[in-house]
Amino acid sequence: MIEMTLREIADIVGGTLHDVSDPAVTVTGAVEFDSRRIESGDLFLALPGEHVDGHDYAERAVAAGAVAVLAARPVRVPAIVVEPLGAAAANRSYVLAHDTDGSGAAVLAALAKLARASVDRLSAGGLTVVGVTGSAGKTSTKDLLARVLTPLGAVVAPPGSFNNELGHPWTALRAGADSRFLVLELSARGPGHIAALAEIAPPRIGVVLNVGTAHLGEFGSRDAIAQAKGELVEALPADGVAVLNADDPRVAAMATRTRARVVTYGRAAGADVRATDLVLDSDARARFTLHAKGSRIDVRLGVHGEHQVANALAAAAVALECGATLETVAQALAGARVDSAHRMDVRTRPDGVTVIDDSYNANPDSMRAALKALVSMSRAGGTPTAPRGRRSWAVLGEMAELGEESVVEHDAIGRLAVRLDVDRLIVVGTGRPARALHQGAVMEGSWGEESILVPDIDAAVALLDNEIEPGDVVLVKASNSAGLWAVAQHVLAAGTESAIHDPAGAGRTEAAG
Repeated sequence: MIEMTLREIADIVGGTLHDVSDPAVTVTGAVEFDSRRIESGDLFLALPGEHVDGHDYAERAVAAGAVAVLAARPVRVPAIVVEPLGAAAANRSYVLAHDTDGSGAAVLAALAKLARASVDRLSAGGLTVVGVTGSAGKTSTKDLLARVLTPLGAVVAPPGSFNNELGHPWTALRAGADSRFLVLELSARGPGHIAALAEIAPPRIGVVLNVGTAHLGEFGSRDAIAQAKGELVEALPADGVAVLNADDPRVAAMATRTRARVVTYGRAAGADVRATDLVLDSDARARFTLHAKGSRIDVRLGVHGEHQVANALAAAAVALECGATLETVAQALAGARVDSAHRMDVRTRPDGVTVIDDSYNANPDSMRAALKALVSMSRAGGTPTAPRGRRSWAVLGEMAELGEESVVEHDAIGRLAVRLDVDRLIVVGTGRPARALHQGAVMEGSWGEESILVPDIDAAVALLDNEIEPGDVVLVKASNSAGLWAVAQHVLAAGTESAIHDPAGAGRTEAAG
Protein backbone atom coordinates (compact mmCIF):
# COMPACT_ATOMS: atom_id res chain seq x y z
CA MET A 1 0.00 0.00 0.00
CA ILE A 2 1.19 3.51 -0.72
CA GLU A 3 1.62 5.70 2.33
CA MET A 4 -1.51 7.64 3.34
CA THR A 5 -2.50 9.75 6.29
CA LEU A 6 -5.46 8.82 8.44
CA ARG A 7 -7.30 11.87 7.12
CA GLU A 8 -6.71 10.74 3.51
CA ILE A 9 -7.96 7.26 4.29
CA ALA A 10 -11.06 8.58 6.07
CA ASP A 11 -11.89 10.78 3.09
CA ILE A 12 -11.42 7.88 0.65
CA VAL A 13 -13.62 5.42 2.56
CA GLY A 14 -16.19 7.92 3.81
CA GLY A 15 -15.33 7.29 7.45
CA THR A 16 -15.06 9.38 10.60
CA LEU A 17 -11.95 9.71 12.74
CA HIS A 18 -12.38 8.58 16.36
CA ASP A 19 -9.81 8.94 19.15
CA VAL A 20 -7.28 10.28 16.63
CA SER A 21 -5.13 13.07 18.05
CA ASP A 22 -3.27 13.75 14.80
CA PRO A 23 -5.05 13.13 11.46
CA ALA A 24 -1.73 13.59 9.68
CA VAL A 25 -0.33 10.37 11.15
CA THR A 26 0.64 8.14 8.23
CA VAL A 27 0.01 4.46 7.59
CA THR A 28 3.36 3.24 6.31
CA GLY A 29 2.78 -0.50 6.46
CA ALA A 30 0.14 -2.97 5.33
CA VAL A 31 -3.57 -3.43 5.92
CA GLU A 32 -4.02 -6.53 8.08
CA PHE A 33 -7.07 -8.31 9.48
CA ASP A 34 -5.17 -10.72 11.75
CA SER A 35 -4.05 -8.96 14.93
CA ARG A 36 -1.30 -11.57 15.38
CA ARG A 37 0.39 -10.37 12.19
CA ILE A 38 0.34 -6.67 12.92
CA GLU A 39 3.63 -4.82 12.47
CA SER A 40 4.60 -1.22 13.12
CA GLY A 41 2.87 1.22 10.78
CA ASP A 42 0.02 -1.11 9.77
CA LEU A 43 -3.70 -0.42 9.57
CA PHE A 44 -5.80 -3.05 11.38
CA LEU A 45 -9.03 -4.20 9.73
CA ALA A 46 -11.76 -5.05 12.28
CA LEU A 47 -14.04 -7.75 10.83
CA PRO A 48 -16.70 -9.88 12.51
CA GLY A 49 -16.03 -13.63 12.38
CA GLU A 50 -17.87 -16.79 13.24
CA HIS A 51 -16.26 -17.09 16.66
CA VAL A 52 -14.54 -13.74 17.29
CA ASP A 53 -15.06 -10.12 16.33
CA GLY A 54 -12.05 -8.16 15.12
CA HIS A 55 -13.30 -5.09 16.96
CA ASP A 56 -12.49 -6.88 20.21
CA TYR A 57 -8.83 -7.09 19.15
CA ALA A 58 -8.42 -3.44 18.18
CA GLU A 59 -6.54 -2.44 21.32
CA ARG A 60 -4.22 -5.42 20.99
CA ALA A 61 -3.49 -4.49 17.36
CA VAL A 62 -2.63 -0.89 18.24
CA ALA A 63 -0.41 -2.09 21.08
CA ALA A 64 1.40 -4.28 18.54
CA GLY A 65 2.15 -1.30 16.33
CA ALA A 66 -0.95 -0.55 14.25
CA VAL A 67 -1.37 3.15 13.51
CA ALA A 68 -5.16 2.88 13.64
CA VAL A 69 -8.14 0.59 13.07
CA LEU A 70 -10.62 0.53 10.19
CA ALA A 71 -13.83 -0.36 12.02
CA ALA A 72 -17.61 -0.17 12.07
CA ARG A 73 -17.79 1.30 15.59
CA PRO A 74 -15.50 3.20 18.00
CA VAL A 75 -12.96 0.88 19.64
CA ARG A 76 -11.26 3.08 22.29
CA VAL A 77 -8.11 3.46 20.17
CA PRO A 78 -7.41 5.55 17.04
CA ALA A 79 -9.88 4.45 14.40
CA ILE A 80 -11.52 5.29 11.10
CA VAL A 81 -15.16 4.35 11.63
CA VAL A 82 -17.61 3.55 8.83
CA GLU A 83 -21.34 3.10 9.38
CA PRO A 84 -22.79 -0.45 9.28
CA LEU A 85 -24.72 -1.05 6.07
CA GLY A 86 -27.56 -3.09 7.56
CA ALA A 87 -28.73 -6.67 7.25
CA ALA A 88 -29.51 -6.42 3.52
CA ALA A 89 -25.90 -5.60 2.72
CA ALA A 90 -24.69 -8.34 5.04
CA ASN A 91 -26.75 -10.90 3.15
CA ARG A 92 -25.03 -9.98 -0.12
CA SER A 93 -21.63 -10.98 1.21
CA TYR A 94 -20.33 -14.47 0.46
CA VAL A 95 -17.36 -14.03 2.79
CA LEU A 96 -18.76 -12.92 6.15
CA ALA A 97 -21.56 -15.36 6.88
CA HIS A 98 -21.96 -14.06 10.43
CA ASP A 99 -22.23 -10.38 9.61
CA THR A 100 -25.71 -9.85 11.02
CA ASP A 101 -25.88 -6.05 10.97
CA GLY A 102 -23.77 -5.19 7.94
CA SER A 103 -20.81 -3.96 9.97
CA GLY A 104 -18.50 -6.40 8.20
CA ALA A 105 -19.96 -5.43 4.84
CA ALA A 106 -19.24 -1.78 5.63
CA VAL A 107 -15.61 -2.52 6.51
CA LEU A 108 -15.21 -4.63 3.36
CA ALA A 109 -16.70 -1.82 1.27
CA ALA A 110 -14.26 0.62 2.85
CA LEU A 111 -11.40 -1.78 2.17
CA ALA A 112 -12.44 -1.96 -1.49
CA LYS A 113 -12.47 1.84 -1.80
CA LEU A 114 -9.04 2.07 -0.20
CA ALA A 115 -7.65 -0.60 -2.53
CA ARG A 116 -9.09 1.16 -5.57
CA ALA A 117 -7.49 4.47 -4.57
CA SER A 118 -4.12 2.83 -4.02
CA VAL A 119 -4.24 0.87 -7.30
CA ASP A 120 -5.31 3.92 -9.28
CA ARG A 121 -2.30 5.90 -8.05
CA LEU A 122 0.08 3.02 -8.67
CA SER A 123 -1.35 2.32 -12.13
CA ALA A 124 -0.75 5.93 -13.07
CA GLY A 125 2.87 5.31 -12.13
CA GLY A 126 3.28 2.18 -14.25
CA LEU A 127 1.73 -0.72 -12.29
CA THR A 128 0.17 -3.39 -14.55
CA VAL A 129 -2.77 -5.27 -13.07
CA VAL A 130 -3.31 -8.81 -14.38
CA GLY A 131 -6.58 -10.57 -13.55
CA VAL A 132 -7.09 -14.34 -13.86
CA THR A 133 -10.36 -16.24 -13.76
CA GLY A 134 -11.64 -19.67 -14.78
CA SER A 135 -13.37 -22.71 -13.36
CA ALA A 136 -10.08 -24.50 -12.70
CA GLY A 137 -6.41 -23.60 -12.59
CA LYS A 138 -6.61 -20.00 -11.32
CA THR A 139 -4.17 -20.49 -8.47
CA SER A 140 -1.68 -22.58 -10.47
CA THR A 141 -1.74 -20.01 -13.28
CA LYS A 142 -1.36 -17.16 -10.79
CA ASP A 143 1.74 -18.86 -9.41
CA LEU A 144 3.16 -19.37 -12.92
CA LEU A 145 2.42 -15.74 -13.78
CA ALA A 146 4.39 -14.60 -10.77
CA ARG A 147 7.31 -16.73 -11.96
CA VAL A 148 7.37 -15.51 -15.57
CA LEU A 149 6.80 -11.85 -14.70
CA THR A 150 9.40 -11.61 -11.92
CA PRO A 151 12.32 -11.20 -14.36
CA LEU A 152 10.55 -8.06 -15.61
CA GLY A 153 9.99 -6.43 -12.22
CA ALA A 154 8.57 -6.83 -8.72
CA VAL A 155 5.37 -8.90 -8.61
CA VAL A 156 2.63 -8.92 -5.98
CA ALA A 157 0.32 -11.96 -6.03
CA PRO A 158 -2.06 -13.45 -3.45
CA PRO A 159 -1.00 -16.29 -1.18
CA GLY A 160 -2.99 -19.41 -2.07
CA SER A 161 -6.49 -18.69 -3.37
CA PHE A 162 -7.08 -15.32 -1.76
CA ASN A 163 -9.58 -14.27 -4.39
CA ASN A 164 -12.83 -13.01 -2.84
CA GLU A 165 -14.25 -9.79 -1.38
CA LEU A 166 -11.62 -9.81 1.36
CA GLY A 167 -8.61 -11.43 -0.28
CA HIS A 168 -8.84 -9.42 -3.50
CA PRO A 169 -8.52 -5.90 -2.01
CA TRP A 170 -6.18 -7.17 0.73
CA THR A 171 -3.80 -8.41 -1.97
CA ALA A 172 -4.19 -5.24 -4.05
CA LEU A 173 -3.09 -3.22 -1.02
CA ARG A 174 0.12 -5.28 -0.88
CA ALA A 175 1.33 -3.44 -3.98
CA GLY A 176 3.62 -0.48 -3.35
CA ALA A 177 5.66 2.08 -5.21
CA ASP A 178 8.24 -0.52 -6.23
CA SER A 179 5.67 -3.00 -7.61
CA ARG A 180 5.49 -3.40 -11.38
CA PHE A 181 2.89 -6.16 -11.59
CA LEU A 182 -0.17 -7.00 -9.50
CA VAL A 183 -1.52 -10.47 -10.28
CA LEU A 184 -5.00 -11.19 -8.95
CA GLU A 185 -7.38 -14.13 -9.00
CA LEU A 186 -11.06 -13.34 -9.47
CA SER A 187 -13.57 -15.87 -8.16
CA ALA A 188 -17.35 -15.88 -8.30
CA ARG A 189 -20.27 -17.68 -6.75
CA GLY A 190 -22.83 -15.63 -8.59
CA PRO A 191 -23.37 -13.10 -11.38
CA GLY A 192 -21.70 -9.74 -10.83
CA HIS A 193 -19.02 -10.97 -8.42
CA ILE A 194 -16.18 -10.78 -10.95
CA ALA A 195 -17.35 -7.39 -12.22
CA ALA A 196 -17.31 -6.10 -8.63
CA LEU A 197 -13.79 -7.41 -8.03
CA ALA A 198 -12.61 -5.86 -11.28
CA GLU A 199 -13.91 -2.52 -10.03
CA ILE A 200 -11.67 -2.77 -6.98
CA ALA A 201 -8.47 -3.23 -9.00
CA PRO A 202 -9.14 -2.55 -12.69
CA PRO A 203 -7.08 -5.00 -14.76
CA ARG A 204 -5.25 -4.05 -17.93
CA ILE A 205 -4.69 -7.71 -18.83
CA GLY A 206 -7.40 -10.31 -18.25
CA VAL A 207 -6.91 -14.08 -18.55
CA VAL A 208 -9.83 -16.50 -18.85
CA LEU A 209 -8.71 -20.11 -18.48
CA ASN A 210 -11.79 -22.28 -18.94
CA VAL A 211 -15.47 -22.71 -18.27
CA GLY A 212 -16.13 -25.88 -16.31
CA THR A 213 -18.51 -27.14 -13.65
CA ALA A 214 -17.03 -25.56 -10.52
CA HIS A 215 -19.83 -23.74 -8.63
CA LEU A 216 -22.40 -25.28 -10.95
CA GLY A 217 -24.79 -25.38 -8.00
CA GLU A 218 -24.71 -21.60 -7.70
CA PHE A 219 -24.90 -20.79 -11.42
CA GLY A 220 -27.13 -23.58 -12.73
CA SER A 221 -25.44 -24.09 -16.11
CA ARG A 222 -22.14 -23.77 -17.92
CA ASP A 223 -23.54 -20.97 -20.04
CA ALA A 224 -24.29 -19.01 -16.88
CA ILE A 225 -20.76 -19.67 -15.64
CA ALA A 226 -19.38 -18.44 -18.97
CA GLN A 227 -21.45 -15.28 -18.68
CA ALA A 228 -19.96 -14.61 -15.24
CA LYS A 229 -16.36 -15.39 -16.22
CA GLY A 230 -16.68 -13.06 -19.19
CA GLU A 231 -17.25 -10.14 -16.83
CA LEU A 232 -13.46 -9.97 -16.58
CA VAL A 233 -12.89 -9.23 -20.28
CA GLU A 234 -15.79 -6.80 -20.29
CA ALA A 235 -13.94 -4.80 -17.62
CA LEU A 236 -10.78 -4.39 -19.69
CA PRO A 237 -9.93 -0.99 -21.21
CA ALA A 238 -9.60 -0.46 -24.94
CA ASP A 239 -5.80 -0.49 -24.64
CA GLY A 240 -5.87 -3.67 -22.57
CA VAL A 241 -5.32 -7.31 -23.53
CA ALA A 242 -7.72 -10.23 -23.20
CA VAL A 243 -5.88 -13.56 -23.05
CA LEU A 244 -8.33 -16.31 -24.01
CA ASN A 245 -8.12 -20.10 -24.20
CA ALA A 246 -8.57 -21.06 -27.84
CA ASP A 247 -9.25 -24.70 -26.85
CA ASP A 248 -12.38 -23.83 -24.85
CA PRO A 249 -15.22 -22.70 -27.17
CA ARG A 250 -17.02 -20.78 -24.42
CA VAL A 251 -13.85 -18.87 -23.58
CA ALA A 252 -12.92 -18.23 -27.21
CA ALA A 253 -16.40 -16.76 -27.76
CA MET A 254 -15.64 -14.07 -25.18
CA ALA A 255 -13.58 -12.25 -27.81
CA THR A 256 -16.77 -10.48 -28.87
CA ARG A 257 -17.40 -9.19 -25.34
CA THR A 258 -14.31 -7.03 -24.92
CA ARG A 259 -12.93 -3.74 -26.19
CA ALA A 260 -9.42 -5.00 -25.55
CA ARG A 261 -7.04 -6.62 -28.01
CA VAL A 262 -7.41 -10.41 -27.95
CA VAL A 263 -4.52 -12.87 -27.66
CA THR A 264 -5.34 -16.58 -27.79
CA TYR A 265 -3.42 -19.54 -26.42
CA GLY A 266 -3.80 -23.30 -26.55
CA ARG A 267 -3.00 -26.30 -28.69
CA ALA A 268 -5.31 -25.19 -31.50
CA ALA A 269 -3.44 -24.51 -34.73
CA GLY A 270 -4.66 -20.94 -34.89
CA ALA A 271 -3.73 -19.93 -31.34
CA ASP A 272 -1.35 -16.99 -31.00
CA VAL A 273 0.60 -18.79 -28.26
CA ARG A 274 0.50 -22.56 -28.68
CA ALA A 275 2.13 -25.83 -27.73
CA THR A 276 3.13 -28.73 -29.98
CA ASP A 277 5.09 -31.96 -29.58
CA LEU A 278 3.89 -32.51 -26.02
CA VAL A 279 5.37 -35.39 -24.00
CA LEU A 280 5.34 -36.18 -20.28
CA ASP A 281 8.29 -37.44 -18.26
CA SER A 282 8.12 -40.04 -15.48
CA ASP A 283 6.95 -37.40 -13.01
CA ALA A 284 4.17 -36.14 -15.34
CA ARG A 285 6.09 -32.98 -16.11
CA ALA A 286 5.46 -31.73 -19.63
CA ARG A 287 7.94 -31.00 -22.36
CA PHE A 288 6.69 -29.17 -25.44
CA THR A 289 7.54 -26.67 -28.14
CA LEU A 290 6.23 -23.17 -27.45
CA HIS A 291 5.26 -21.16 -30.54
CA ALA A 292 4.68 -17.40 -30.31
CA LYS A 293 5.40 -14.23 -32.25
CA GLY A 294 6.81 -16.14 -35.21
CA SER A 295 9.38 -18.02 -33.13
CA ARG A 296 9.58 -21.24 -31.16
CA ILE A 297 11.43 -22.62 -28.17
CA ASP A 298 11.55 -25.90 -26.25
CA VAL A 299 10.00 -25.76 -22.78
CA ARG A 300 10.23 -28.19 -19.90
CA LEU A 301 7.81 -27.43 -17.08
CA GLY A 302 8.88 -27.69 -13.48
CA VAL A 303 5.32 -28.42 -12.30
CA HIS A 304 3.40 -31.68 -12.63
CA GLY A 305 0.44 -32.69 -14.77
CA GLU A 306 -0.50 -32.33 -18.42
CA HIS A 307 -3.16 -29.80 -17.46
CA GLN A 308 -0.37 -27.40 -16.46
CA VAL A 309 0.49 -26.91 -20.14
CA ALA A 310 -2.58 -24.73 -20.68
CA ASN A 311 -1.79 -22.76 -17.51
CA ALA A 312 1.80 -22.28 -18.68
CA LEU A 313 0.66 -21.07 -22.11
CA ALA A 314 -1.62 -18.50 -20.48
CA ALA A 315 1.23 -17.27 -18.29
CA ALA A 316 3.58 -17.17 -21.29
CA ALA A 317 1.07 -15.13 -23.30
CA VAL A 318 0.86 -12.51 -20.54
CA ALA A 319 4.62 -12.33 -20.06
CA LEU A 320 5.24 -11.90 -23.79
CA GLU A 321 2.70 -9.06 -23.89
CA CYS A 322 4.60 -7.42 -21.03
CA GLY A 323 7.93 -7.53 -22.85
CA ALA A 324 9.45 -10.88 -21.90
CA THR A 325 11.41 -12.92 -24.44
CA LEU A 326 10.72 -16.55 -25.28
CA GLU A 327 14.02 -17.44 -23.64
CA THR A 328 13.18 -15.80 -20.30
CA VAL A 329 9.70 -17.36 -20.35
CA ALA A 330 11.07 -20.85 -20.99
CA GLN A 331 13.64 -20.44 -18.23
CA ALA A 332 11.04 -19.23 -15.73
CA LEU A 333 8.64 -22.08 -16.55
CA ALA A 334 11.42 -24.62 -16.13
CA GLY A 335 12.14 -23.23 -12.67
CA ALA A 336 8.50 -23.10 -11.60
CA ARG A 337 7.57 -25.00 -8.47
CA VAL A 338 4.45 -25.30 -6.33
CA ASP A 339 4.05 -21.97 -4.55
CA SER A 340 0.55 -22.52 -3.11
CA ALA A 341 -0.09 -25.29 -0.59
CA HIS A 342 -1.89 -28.53 -1.45
CA ARG A 343 -1.97 -28.00 -5.23
CA MET A 344 -0.27 -30.73 -7.25
CA ASP A 345 2.45 -30.78 -4.62
CA VAL A 346 4.46 -33.91 -5.53
CA ARG A 347 6.87 -35.34 -2.98
CA THR A 348 8.60 -38.71 -2.68
CA ARG A 349 9.45 -40.45 0.59
CA PRO A 350 12.80 -42.16 1.17
CA ASP A 351 11.15 -45.52 0.48
CA GLY A 352 9.92 -44.40 -2.94
CA VAL A 353 6.28 -43.70 -2.05
CA THR A 354 5.20 -40.64 -4.02
CA VAL A 355 2.42 -38.43 -2.67
CA ILE A 356 0.48 -36.04 -4.91
CA ASP A 357 -1.16 -33.58 -2.56
CA ASP A 358 -3.86 -31.80 -4.58
CA SER A 359 -6.24 -31.53 -1.66
CA TYR A 360 -6.93 -27.80 -1.58
CA ASN A 361 -9.87 -27.87 -3.94
CA ALA A 362 -11.69 -30.07 -6.43
CA ASN A 363 -14.21 -29.90 -9.22
CA PRO A 364 -14.87 -32.40 -12.01
CA ASP A 365 -12.35 -30.83 -14.38
CA SER A 366 -9.50 -30.65 -11.88
CA MET A 367 -10.35 -34.14 -10.57
CA ARG A 368 -10.03 -35.60 -14.05
CA ALA A 369 -6.72 -33.81 -14.58
CA ALA A 370 -5.32 -35.07 -11.27
CA LEU A 371 -6.35 -38.68 -11.95
CA LYS A 372 -4.66 -38.55 -15.36
CA ALA A 373 -1.49 -37.20 -13.74
CA LEU A 374 -1.59 -40.01 -11.16
CA VAL A 375 -1.84 -42.68 -13.83
CA SER A 376 0.85 -41.05 -15.97
CA MET A 377 3.28 -41.02 -13.06
CA SER A 378 2.56 -44.57 -11.95
CA ARG A 379 2.71 -46.11 -15.43
CA ALA A 380 5.96 -44.32 -16.26
CA GLY A 381 7.75 -46.76 -13.97
CA GLY A 382 6.74 -49.79 -16.03
CA THR A 383 9.23 -52.50 -16.99
CA PRO A 384 8.98 -55.63 -19.18
CA THR A 385 8.45 -57.72 -16.05
CA ALA A 386 6.13 -55.20 -14.40
CA PRO A 387 4.39 -53.43 -17.30
CA ARG A 388 1.85 -51.73 -15.06
CA GLY A 389 4.60 -49.84 -13.31
CA ARG A 390 4.03 -48.53 -9.79
CA ARG A 391 0.80 -49.16 -7.90
CA SER A 392 -1.56 -46.17 -7.94
CA TRP A 393 -3.85 -45.02 -5.13
CA ALA A 394 -6.51 -42.33 -5.43
CA VAL A 395 -7.79 -41.02 -2.09
CA LEU A 396 -10.77 -38.87 -3.07
CA GLY A 397 -13.35 -36.85 -1.17
CA GLU A 398 -16.42 -34.92 -2.15
CA MET A 399 -16.50 -32.08 -4.67
CA ALA A 400 -18.56 -29.21 -3.28
CA GLU A 401 -20.98 -26.75 -4.88
CA LEU A 402 -22.14 -28.90 -7.81
CA GLY A 403 -25.83 -28.52 -7.09
CA GLU A 404 -28.24 -30.94 -8.77
CA GLU A 405 -25.40 -32.40 -10.86
CA SER A 406 -23.45 -33.51 -7.79
CA VAL A 407 -24.41 -37.19 -7.84
CA VAL A 408 -23.93 -37.49 -11.60
CA GLU A 409 -20.53 -35.80 -11.50
CA HIS A 410 -19.28 -37.91 -8.59
CA ASP A 411 -20.49 -41.08 -10.30
CA ALA A 412 -18.58 -40.06 -13.44
CA ILE A 413 -15.34 -39.55 -11.50
CA GLY A 414 -15.66 -43.02 -9.96
CA ARG A 415 -16.15 -44.53 -13.40
CA LEU A 416 -13.21 -42.56 -14.79
CA ALA A 417 -10.91 -43.95 -12.09
CA VAL A 418 -11.77 -47.44 -13.34
CA ARG A 419 -11.32 -46.55 -17.00
CA LEU A 420 -7.92 -45.04 -16.25
CA ASP A 421 -7.04 -48.28 -14.44
CA VAL A 422 -6.22 -46.74 -11.07
CA ASP A 423 -5.22 -49.65 -8.83
CA ARG A 424 -6.93 -48.65 -5.60
CA LEU A 425 -9.59 -46.04 -4.89
CA ILE A 426 -10.36 -44.84 -1.36
CA VAL A 427 -13.47 -42.67 -1.18
CA VAL A 428 -13.71 -40.63 2.03
CA GLY A 429 -17.10 -39.46 3.31
CA THR A 430 -20.57 -40.45 4.39
CA GLY A 431 -22.69 -38.21 2.19
CA ARG A 432 -24.56 -39.03 -0.97
CA PRO A 433 -21.83 -37.61 -3.29
CA ALA A 434 -19.16 -39.84 -1.75
CA ARG A 435 -21.41 -42.88 -2.06
CA ALA A 436 -22.06 -41.99 -5.71
CA LEU A 437 -18.32 -41.77 -6.40
CA HIS A 438 -17.75 -45.19 -4.86
CA GLN A 439 -20.74 -46.78 -6.58
CA GLY A 440 -19.70 -45.35 -9.92
CA ALA A 441 -16.38 -47.16 -9.60
CA VAL A 442 -17.99 -50.39 -8.43
CA MET A 443 -20.54 -50.38 -11.25
CA GLU A 444 -17.99 -49.65 -13.98
CA GLY A 445 -16.64 -52.94 -15.28
CA SER A 446 -15.52 -55.67 -12.95
CA TRP A 447 -14.04 -53.73 -10.08
CA GLY A 448 -14.58 -55.32 -6.72
CA GLU A 449 -12.72 -54.27 -3.60
CA GLU A 450 -10.42 -51.96 -5.55
CA SER A 451 -12.81 -49.20 -4.45
CA ILE A 452 -13.33 -48.78 -0.73
CA LEU A 453 -15.72 -46.32 0.93
CA VAL A 454 -14.50 -45.13 4.33
CA PRO A 455 -16.33 -42.74 6.68
CA ASP A 456 -13.54 -40.34 7.61
CA ILE A 457 -9.90 -39.34 7.47
CA ASP A 458 -8.90 -41.62 10.35
CA ALA A 459 -10.26 -44.65 8.50
CA ALA A 460 -8.46 -43.65 5.30
CA VAL A 461 -5.18 -43.21 7.16
CA ALA A 462 -5.54 -46.57 8.91
CA LEU A 463 -6.13 -48.34 5.61
CA LEU A 464 -3.14 -46.69 3.97
CA ASP A 465 -0.89 -47.43 6.93
CA ASN A 466 -1.79 -51.09 6.65
CA GLU A 467 -1.59 -51.55 2.90
CA ILE A 468 0.67 -48.96 1.28
CA GLU A 469 3.95 -50.34 -0.02
CA PRO A 470 7.29 -48.86 -1.14
CA GLY A 471 7.08 -47.34 -4.60
CA ASP A 472 3.31 -46.69 -4.56
CA VAL A 473 1.93 -43.41 -5.91
CA VAL A 474 -0.82 -41.79 -3.82
CA LEU A 475 -3.09 -38.98 -5.03
CA VAL A 476 -5.08 -37.08 -2.39
CA LYS A 477 -7.81 -34.78 -3.71
CA ALA A 478 -11.13 -33.27 -2.60
CA SER A 479 -12.72 -29.91 -1.97
CA ASN A 480 -10.95 -28.03 0.80
CA SER A 481 -13.85 -28.51 3.21
CA ALA A 482 -13.07 -32.25 3.31
CA GLY A 483 -9.69 -31.57 4.95
CA LEU A 484 -7.95 -34.42 3.12
CA TRP A 485 -4.65 -32.56 3.28
CA ALA A 486 -4.31 -34.36 6.63
CA VAL A 487 -4.12 -37.68 4.77
CA ALA A 488 -1.33 -36.42 2.51
CA GLN A 489 0.63 -35.04 5.44
CA HIS A 490 0.25 -38.28 7.38
CA VAL A 491 1.45 -40.45 4.51
CA LEU A 492 4.48 -38.24 3.97
CA ALA A 493 5.32 -38.22 7.68
CA ALA A 494 4.93 -41.99 7.93
CA GLY A 495 7.82 -42.41 5.53
CA THR A 496 10.24 -40.73 7.94
CA GLU A 497 8.82 -41.66 11.33
CA SER A 498 8.30 -45.41 11.10
CA ALA A 499 8.57 -48.47 8.91
CA ILE A 500 5.65 -49.13 6.59
CA HIS A 501 3.92 -52.27 5.42
CA ASP A 502 6.45 -54.10 3.24
CA PRO A 503 5.62 -57.78 2.69
CA ALA A 504 8.77 -58.42 0.69
CA GLY A 505 11.02 -56.81 3.25
CA ALA A 506 12.51 -54.51 0.63
CA GLY A 507 12.60 -50.76 0.84
CA ARG A 508 11.94 -50.72 4.58
CA THR A 509 12.82 -47.43 6.28
CA GLU A 510 14.01 -46.80 9.80
CA ALA A 511 12.60 -44.24 12.18
CA ALA A 512 14.06 -40.78 11.83
CA GLY A 513 16.52 -39.98 14.58
